[in-house]
Amino acid sequence: MIPVASANAAEKGWRYWGYYQAAPGANTWTAAMTGPTVDIEDGAVEGWSFVFSSDDIPSTPPSVKPNFASICGKTKADKDTKRIALVIDFGAKAYAPKGEKIKKTISTCVRTAKTSQGIDVLGMAVKVRAAKSGLICGLNGYPAKECGSEIATPASIKK
Repeated sequence: MIPVASANAAEKGWRYWGYYQAAPGANTWTAAMTGPTVDIEDGAVEGWSFVFSSDDIPSTPPSVKPNFASICGKTKADKDTKRIALVIDFGAKAYAPKGEKIKKTISTCVRTAKTSQGIDVLGMAVKVRAAKSGLICGLNGYPAKECGSEIATPASIKK
């Protein structure tokens, strides 16, 4: 007998920190299918968005477009470091953890060592809480305690 997917498979999903990237010169987000322990180039834009998704690919990129010039334009290049634009979007009220207030989106330019990876850039800008597995659980205290929680699909975002 072939197992059949449950009719209510899309009734649940997960809320978690989705990781996005935009290569130097790019103006659209791409969901990063690897963790933030990857090398990034000077001029890149890193994005984090607290998302709700019923599959493995984050569904909602940061609300701020990846625009290196507008975020890092005033930060001069030098030969010893690299500049990475960083956008952190704290998501929507529809799937915010109960009792928690959504924080304001962060857009900042991070000057870092040439060898820095995505996780280093993130840690230079905000406080990071991660699980032992490496999953990013919270940024600047949001969410306060949970980590990649499965929840019922919020009625306001059901299709």
